[in-house]
Amino acid sequence: MMKKFICLLTIVISLALVSCMGSRMGAMGGTQGGEVTGINGSAVSEPAPYGMVFIQRGSIKVGDEKSDSLWGTETPIKTISVDAFWMDEAEVSNAKYRQFVYWVRDSIIRERLADPAYGGDETFKITEDANGEPINPYLNWKKPIPWKKPTEDELRAIESVYIKNPITGEKMLDASQMNYRYEEYDYTQAALRKNRINPAERNRNTDIPVDNEAIVMISKDTAYIDDEGNIVRETINRPLSSPYDFLNTYIVNIYPDTTCWINDFPNADNETYLKLYFSHPNYDNHPVVGVSWEQANAFCAWRTDYLIKGLGAQAKWIQRYRLPSEAEWEYAARGKEATRFPWEQGDTKSDAGCYYANFKPGEGNYTKDGSLITSRCGIFSANSNGLYDMAGNVAEWTSTVYTEAGVLQMSDINPNLQYRAAIEDPYSMKKKTIRGGSWKDPVRYIQGATRTYEYQNESRSYIGFRCVRSYAGTERRR
Repeated sequence: MMKKFICLLTIVISLALVSCMGSRMGAMGGTQGGEVTGINGSAVSEPAPYGMVFIQRGSIKVGDEKSDSLWGTETPIKTISVDAFWMDEAEVSNAKYRQFVYWVRDSIIRERLADPAYGGDETFKITEDANGEPINPYLNWKKPIPWKKPTEDELRAIESVYIKNPITGEKMLDASQMNYRYEEYDYTQAALRKNRINPAERNRNTDIPVDNEAIVMISKDTAYIDDEGNIVRETINRPLSSPYDFLNTYIVNIYPDTTCWINDFPNADNETYLKLYFSHPNYDNHPVVGVSWEQANAFCAWRTDYLIKGLGAQAKWIQRYRLPSEAEWEYAARGKEATRFPWEQGDTKSDAGCYYANFKPGEGNYTKDGSLITSRCGIFSANSNGLYDMAGNVAEWTSTVYTEAGVLQMSDINPNLQYRAAIEDPYSMKKKTIRGGSWKDPVRYIQGATRTYEYQNESRSYIGFRCVRSYAGTERRR
């Protein structure tokens, strides 16, 4: 009996030791005992991007049954869910877009200041690293442009981006030179199994023999500037050969089309807006207009690059700026209660007669809401998500291709349908969804569920945009 007691006591003590060791191993991160405990990185707390608000993940029934009976139009209706994202609290203003234009202007000037044809000041371009080893040259943004008291060569470089009206003598920025080049890697196409470089990875059905000679054709967007200074865009089809086949190159003239104020309104005296809307400081905080879908995408690419260079090593986890999908836009616009308008009330004005948005309240009466054309961004109250002007002011580009079926043909999780139409594509394939209505639209178009479109290369005096940025991580449901 004594032997049995001693044996049992030994077993109990051994189990207790194992239990303690197991607890200790857990605290040590699994360095002993063979258990998998995971390799965890440090939590990253993403700071709020400047001028953006956080939209929590959630679901919404997009579309509005009530609008069908009221307007006699069919609106695609579907329950969808979207992940969390950051969104500009207001539309991109003239001042912010002008920063983009001036950055392009200054990059051209710096490039020319380093050019031997304009004096060849090599300090405007960095060609070596700290050890004197050659690197891919890049512009030195720390060296200021000599705006005051430039030399003769420096003055020629600076003046080269300006033109003079031969009739009026007015000096102005040469819009034709304001071209921005950027590259975009297509993660979606690269991830598709049918586009794998290794043929054995293209089909998991082991009953089908691997065809190592099969040729996969890839469409790749590219662009260059010809000898006459014209932007040439091409979509080339070629056999898949490397990851570079998914890297697309774009060159976009990014200066807003200020003539939209004339072309959108025949037989109207809008010359003042043509001359001053984008350049006069009194319009700084008004939404930029005359910007096409292609130009809006270029702004997003530049804004991403500008942020990454500003943050340096801290930018490791930063997601790129982009246009919102149609679903994201409606989800954010309709607020936490998914109301028809961004505000909770069903009417467009308060009991005191104050309008909740800048739109066209009456036939020919644009000023009833206090504005004739656009208004300053954010002068009307924000919706429950903290977003301004999600109805009226300017309609807004989304990243989504416009189809009559809308979200019905998309997934119900983060739905989107994207396609950057090539030059040779039929014009009907270049429709992009716009949302929110504008200062010139009646109440029908400023409802959160109303859909309409414009062509990706068009620019209008009533269409602007705002950016979003995806959020990495999970958030509680709202």
